[in-house]
Amino acid sequence: MDTPRPIVGRASKPGAVAVIEAHLAVLKGKPLRAAISEALQKHASLGGNDRRFVAFAVRELSRHMRRLDLSAKARGRAPSTLALPEDQAIFRYALWRHEFTGADVNRVLVEVGLPGPVRPRSMPDAVVREALSKDVVLDFGDDPLDRAAAKHSFPTWLATAIAQVAPEGELEAVLEALNREPFVTMKVRPNGSRDELLPTLLQAGFPVRACDESPDAIQLTDEGRAIFDSRWMKEGRLLVMDLGSQLLAGLCRAQPGQTIVDWCAGAGGKTIFLADAVGPTGRVYGHDLSAKRLAEAKSRTGELKLRHVSFPKEPRLDLAHLVLIDAPCSGTGTLAREPDQKWKLTKAKVAELTKTQLEILDTVARGVKPGTVIVYGTCSLLKDENEGVVERFLATHPDVVADGPALRVWPHRLDGGGFFGARLVKR
Repeated sequence: MDTPRPIVGRASKPGAVAVIEAHLAVLKGKPLRAAISEALQKHASLGGNDRRFVAFAVRELSRHMRRLDLSAKARGRAPSTLALPEDQAIFRYALWRHEFTGADVNRVLVEVGLPGPVRPRSMPDAVVREALSKDVVLDFGDDPLDRAAAKHSFPTWLATAIAQVAPEGELEAVLEALNREPFVTMKVRPNGSRDELLPTLLQAGFPVRACDESPDAIQLTDEGRAIFDSRWMKEGRLLVMDLGSQLLAGLCRAQPGQTIVDWCAGAGGKTIFLADAVGPTGRVYGHDLSAKRLAEAKSRTGELKLRHVSFPKEPRLDLAHLVLIDAPCSGTGTLAREPDQKWKLTKAKVAELTKTQLEILDTVARGVKPGTVIVYGTCSLLKDENEGVVERFLATHPDVVADGPALRVWPHRLDGGGFFGARLVKR
């Protein structure tokens, strides 16, 4: 790395232990968020800065895994030569600390040196020190796409798929943005506006700024978390919500008094956004096939006392003025938050997802009355899940037409991940 990446939190030997344990869990198939959560529960004595470092570092090891393994190979310690997964995880962490954060070899050995951080282990400290001390030049290959994929740690097939739709000449910028630690973004909720609340937050010492792209969006400008304990958060005035998600919900253009169905409500963020927009004279029905996520949505809307939101088992699509479909997708636009997914995703999985997306669109289109707006969105960058799905759907549903240009949110142009949205109308 030419410039060391800033560290979130504080590196320490206890933190390194938790990071390596969580990374091992990810390698064995556990979802990254669950692996981080379990590691932090196990190491409950870690302080706030250490805990932030653990979450950040675990994401970083998944983000840069391909490049780190190329570096290991150049240093004579390719993962295939390390028999124990513990050795692979320890050395990958050591390389990341040295190459990506600029930690010198002595500092790295403080964190990974014996005894610890995990057992079993077959790499002596002297071997780690010798390997880290080598000067190496990484060979990313000659093919432009494979080179970009290796440099930014993406499977080549996925980098190729993103390249098919990325703005010309901007593929590397997209991949780099997907490897960047994301900002925390929030929506300012009623009563009152962002312009009214922002000066108060700044006066209270919170590092926030307004996001011009969405009228109620604010962003934390550093890693501070004190705002989560503030009275504005406890009162429900602030809702954690990615900027891309806010733009997708904004594409609905919900109006006071409307009835809206949030068909894939998930944990309820967009449900709350839409409930704020339609107001108490409107109605929002939430629906999701995941009972766990729907329970979270019910809990959140209940805490906010949004009495005009409900979660019927079978929402009345024929009553809706608008239906939002935030469809299940590959999540390729949000890899900054869940980078382990790029190593689990396959072409076959994308094909399965596009089938599901088309089935959801078909179900909704058959259930709504003429004049109803359908907003279809994903947090994917892939054309197959976005323009491809919309084109295939419209080709078989002549009673539905596009309503204006599609929304494309690019992660290198906006600190909000990658999102797609399309407005459709049933005639």
